[in-house]
Amino acid sequence: MKTVLVTLILGIFAQQYGAEGFRVLAFYHGTWDLAHISFVGDCQRYFPSIQNEHGFTYESTTDWSRINDNNLRNYDVIMFLDDLPSDSNQKAAFQRYIEGGGGFIGYHVSAFTQSANDWSWYHNTFLGSGDYLGNTWRPTSAVLQNEAPSHPALARLPDKFTTQPNEWYKWTRDLTQNSNIQILLSIHPDSFPLGTGPNPWEIWYDGYYPVVWTNKNYNMLYVNMGHNDIAYEDQNQELSHTFDNAVQNRMIIDGLKWLASRRSSWNKTPENPLFKVLSK
Repeated sequence: MKTVLVTLILGIFAQQYGAEGFRVLAFYHGTWDLAHISFVGDCQRYFPSIQNEHGFTYESTTDWSRINDNNLRNYDVIMFLDDLPSDSNQKAAFQRYIEGGGGFIGYHVSAFTQSANDWSWYHNTFLGSGDYLGNTWRPTSAVLQNEAPSHPALARLPDKFTTQPNEWYKWTRDLTQNSNIQILLSIHPDSFPLGTGPNPWEIWYDGYYPVVWTNKNYNMLYVNMGHNDIAYEDQNQELSHTFDNAVQNRMIIDGLKWLASRRSSWNKTPENPLFKVLSK
């Protein structure tokens, strides 16, 4: 069933986009925290290297003023690599883009806030996570549970797999109690204890922690990965790279294609059986 679903979606994707492919625009700053800067560098190498093979065009920018109606309408998927907009006009344009069916992947710190009510639609409604509550330290690999193996973004993933090192976040809002949220990947108990300290509150020994999810009302994915391991104490050496993991990468690639395929049908023919399959 999983293979059939992936084949169906990729076939429809090819019909929709043909040789041109779909368009991805990534926003970043690349100025805060060496681990986040390292992740941005990973993105700048990885996505251009796979775009031809997987049928899309990758573009990135540090010009956040490009979050406006005239520009965003030219792209199928928007990505926030290491931040989120702070300008009120940009926030409003992004919300309009999303409510019109635009695709979105936000990584790691793109959900970070300790004042969620300052942009309640984004943090509380769209992401559903509320405020940042804490994290593991230092960055370590985790075993993740595939919570939705029939989902198009996860259909090529095993039931559980080991990630690249990451700093894992937890949130003030319980996503399991939000009927609009579908949790896709969570920390598997085999991961515990997760983190190495030295602070005891940065080591997780138990609990349930979603790390990838979608809001069923929007065309989006949040992915908590995006913080590489850096030897701050040893000349800031990069010790890990997010995309050096073929299994984890399948989720990103298939997630991008899923978002792009839904983008073309959004708010057009919801009674179409294809729409229903892609919206699950």
